[in-house]
Amino acid sequence: MRIENCVALITGGASGLGAASARMIVEGGGRAALVDRNAELGQAAAAAMGDHAFFVEADVTDGASMETAIRSVTGRFGRLNVAMNCAGVGSAQRILGKEGPMSLESFRKVTEVNLIGTFNVSRLAAAAMATNAPDEEGERGVIVHTASIAAYDGQIGQCAYSASKGGVVGMTLPMARDLARHAIRVVTIAPGLFDTPLLAGLPEEARNSLAASIPFPARLGQPAEYAQLARHIIENRYLNGEVIRLDGSLRMAPR
Repeated sequence: MRIENCVALITGGASGLGAASARMIVEGGGRAALVDRNAELGQAAAAAMGDHAFFVEADVTDGASMETAIRSVTGRFGRLNVAMNCAGVGSAQRILGKEGPMSLESFRKVTEVNLIGTFNVSRLAAAAMATNAPDEEGERGVIVHTASIAAYDGQIGQCAYSASKGGVVGMTLPMARDLARHAIRVVTIAPGLFDTPLLAGLPEEARNSLAASIPFPARLGQPAEYAQLARHIIENRYLNGEVIRLDGSLRMAPR
C-alpha cells in the first residue's frame, strides 16, 4: 500500500502516537481522518496538518458512532485504505489495595476501550476496505493495531491494561487470517515507553528514571518513531499477522 494518495483513519488522532501517525500520512501525500473524543485537540491537530486532514469526533467503543465516522471518511475521500488503532486508556491499580478489591468497572472500562474498541474499529474499517478495487498487487487495505510491551511484561498494578493489550496481540494473527481473503493485512505495534501525553504529566525526575531503564537508546521513544514503523508496515506488502515490539530492548521489571 503506497502512502501517497492513501486514505487513513487514525483513532486517538488528537495527540501522541495517533497525531504523529496522521502527520506521517499527510506528509507522505495521503489523507488522514483524525478520530478522537477530544474535539478541541482534534480540530486543532487536523487544522495544523492542512487540507488533507480533518477531524471526526467519535467513540471507538460505540458501533453507531464509528459507523458514522467511517461514512464521513468515505463520503469525503471516496474510500478507506488504512485504519490505525491508536486510541487507548491506561490504568494503574492493584487487584487488592488498601480500600479493597479493584473495581470491576475499572477493569471493564480499560478492556472496552483498548480491546473491544480496537475490534470495533477494525471490523467496520474492514467492511469499508473490502469494497475497494484491489491495487496493482491485489491489496485492498491495511489495519495497524497498537498493543504494548505490557502485554508481555505487565507490571504490578497493570492487570487490566496488560490483559487488554494482550487481547490485541492475541487477535492479530486470527484477524489477519480472517481478512486475508479480502486482501486486507493486519499488523500490531507493541510500543515501550513513549513520550506521549500520558507520560508528559510526570515529574522530570520520574521521566528521567524511566528513560534510564531503557537499554538503548536510553530515552523515551518519540511518537514520530512509532509513525515511522507504521509507515513501513503500510508499505511492506509481505508484512502480515505479526506483532512488532518497539521498545529499545526494554523488558519491564515487576514494578
